[in-house]
Amino acid sequence: MSLIGDGLNKAVQKAFTRPAPKSAGAQMRYLVKQLGGTKPVAQMLRVSQRTVERYVKNQIKKPRPDLAGRLDREVKSRWQPQIRAKAKQKAASTGGIIIDTRARLGYTAPIGSTDQDRIRHLTLALPPAHAARLFNAQEAGASDARLQEIAAEALKEVYFQDGGRRASSLDEVRFTDIEHLEFDL
Repeated sequence: MSLIGDGLNKAVQKAFTRPAPKSAGAQMRYLVKQLGGTKPVAQMLRVSQRTVERYVKNQIKKPRPDLAGRLDREVKSRWQPQIRAKAKQKAASTGGIIIDTRARLGYTAPIGSTDQDRIRHLTLALPPAHAARLFNAQEAGASDARLQEIAAEALKEVYFQDGGRRASSLDEVRFTDIEHLEFDL
């Protein structure tokens, strides 16, 4: 997936009220129950139907690393959908989202200002409107580049323009070379 999309997913996963299944057998049984059979699970994970059946019966306990990653990702993407939806709704309506990043930030501004890009470490609370834009774009299948643009626009408004109190002539913010990115609800 993408750096920003994965960060948003991890933030939502922190809202889970119960831990997701950890063993391969429990994860397979959960997916079989969610998808209604071993055949759709096998197709989704790109393994044979018999392999899925063996995991369900605990005949195989330790998956290959690539299969373990796919299995974990698929389980977490389906785990507690109502809790996930409530967390997104709260962030998009009242709570906002916190972004913690270390990246190269710069901006385009009128002549005479210092707009040199530099590495900055920022921890900012983004208002609910920006959280809503990020989640809506992610659900619409936006690329990482588009999510990065939305995050840059949010940083422009919150950090550089301070909600309209300064730097009103700022044109564009560049948000590149991301070394660290984490979201929290």
